[in-house]
Amino acid sequence: MILLNTCHIREKAAEKVYSELGRFKTLKQEKPDLKVAVAGCVAQAEGEEIMRRQPLVDMVVGPQSYHRLAALEKKAHETGRAIDIEFPQDDKFNHLAERSKAKRAPSAFLTVQEGCDKFCAFCVVPYTRGAEVSRPASRILEEARSLVERGVREITLLGQNVNAYHGEGAGGKEYSLAGLIWELDKIDGLERIRFTTSHPNDMRDDLIEAHSSCAKLMPYLHLPVQSGSDRILKRMNRSHTAQSYIELIAKIRRARPDILLSGDFIVGFPEETDEDFEATLDLIRTVNYGQAYSFKYSTRPGTPAAERDQLPEPVKTERLHRLQELLSTQQRTVQDSMVGRDVSVLFEKPGRFDGQLVGKSQYLHAVHVAASTESIGQVMAVRITQSSSNSLSGELI
Repeated sequence: MILLNTCHIREKAAEKVYSELGRFKTLKQEKPDLKVAVAGCVAQAEGEEIMRRQPLVDMVVGPQSYHRLAALEKKAHETGRAIDIEFPQDDKFNHLAERSKAKRAPSAFLTVQEGCDKFCAFCVVPYTRGAEVSRPASRILEEARSLVERGVREITLLGQNVNAYHGEGAGGKEYSLAGLIWELDKIDGLERIRFTTSHPNDMRDDLIEAHSSCAKLMPYLHLPVQSGSDRILKRMNRSHTAQSYIELIAKIRRARPDILLSGDFIVGFPEETDEDFEATLDLIRTVNYGQAYSFKYSTRPGTPAAERDQLPEPVKTERLHRLQELLSTQQRTVQDSMVGRDVSVLFEKPGRFDGQLVGKSQYLHAVHVAASTESIGQVMAVRITQSSSNSLSGELI
């Protein structure tokens, strides 16, 4: 079986799926028993259209039905095709196989929440991943302990809107993301906690306080804003303003002055004017990001913004270039400011050169250091000696 796990956030990513499927045509002809499956958010969004465009596809499986793969494979074998893009009531996480006891890498991702209720005008997530659902706190904590027993020292909590987490704990108690973090903080052997990705409207005071008080919660926060123009933010249905976002950032920095901030930006959103774009640049200058992701707006079928008047592609390209130049300058300034500083690094794997390890600082910077492989899985003090656009180099203290 060939299974493509797909993303529908960007138009280009979705089109790559069909391009990749086209490459399998000859292979399918040579091996008639070969099953080809498309899973993930493109599957959820396009369903039978995938089989219409690429008849070689045998299975289409949405992200909420992964636990049904075996049954779907059997159905495809018996009937020639199988599609499941429903939102089943049974929790797919309840069907996870027991985790292996084999030793793990020092860092791991742990899904705590799925779906989104925000319905931003540009985004397909509410349609492809469904409403916000939080996993029970007890299941998450059990899984986290298992990961730590197998060598994991850093856990990143994942969710499409992770800071909207509100999972049920023992005795029916509801846990916010901050409450969950404090429970994770009690696990011996777990040294670092991160979470991504967040929405400004769900950045509650208890979570900001956790950044101030919980030593295991790393000083890094990905908090997308998308635009610095209130007019565009309203058109995006973001439910916050540029000023409220800036004030939130100031509040977070008062709680954790050394926090490194990351964001997301969309340029060329329908009806974005030069003034709107300049407002975004102004917000970036005000916040000063250590890292950011930026994209040209691309239409996503079924979203409100797809029906609006679109900007010319050259305008989007020029704006993205200007925005990325500013973000790159800020990122490089932050990288350069690390030289001479002492940071803590979790070593994860061998580097590109003999005798070198690479790990992550508390600020999520990649750090290269001369050290033995015995240090993999350890958090060690490192003095930064050199910076580049994408990584740092240092020496053990």
